[in-house]
Amino acid sequence: MPSDQTRSAILAAAERLYADRGFGDVTLRDIVAEANVNLAAVNYHFGSKDELIAELFVTRSLATNRERLNELKAAEENGGGRAPIDQIFRALVGPTLRGCLGPDREGSTAARFMIRASIESVPPIRRIKNREVDHLRKFIAAMRRAMPGRDDVDLYWGLNFALAMSHHTIREKERLTKLSEGQCDLNDVAGIIDRVVSVSVMALAASETPAKKAAGKVAAR
Repeated sequence: MPSDQTRSAILAAAERLYADRGFGDVTLRDIVAEANVNLAAVNYHFGSKDELIAELFVTRSLATNRERLNELKAAEENGGGRAPIDQIFRALVGPTLRGCLGPDREGSTAARFMIRASIESVPPIRRIKNREVDHLRKFIAAMRRAMPGRDDVDLYWGLNFALAMSHHTIREKERLTKLSEGQCDLNDVAGIIDRVVSVSVMALAASETPAKKAAGKVAAR
């Protein structure tokens, strides 16, 4: 098998196995058996299991981040250089939720891999998440333009809460379905995005945080 085909076969096999069984239960020997290659090929192309996981996660994350930034750019262009805050949040959470939820996506290997990455905290993925924040800085900059004069701390928390809601919804969809006895439709991805965006906007649109209000009262005395 040519070198590039070997590499692709290893990546495809690893993604399938991690999606099906999780990161802890899959060994390199499982992967080479699934890919029909030898162990030396994995070491040659990736060096370690952690590097293999990292490459898979980076590949999928880059696609999501490109989609996020493209939607953000379109929203700002439509707004004459300043997008409404709800459109910024929609660009932030929409690609992730559409990529992992809904009957046409959640059964795919790529979606199941990213759901595993969200559920299972493994060192190579944690390191990448903690390091790769440049695309999120662009969202913060857009939020500053949308809400000039707003405290940066509020904006950072607002972005964090929006991301947290979307990831928690992906991780806990089965529990929510059971808790609501099916009333919460996890196949209605557009509706889920609307809800996450709406709650994010309401949280950020509050004039002041409770701590700031309390500080203001103390200063006024």
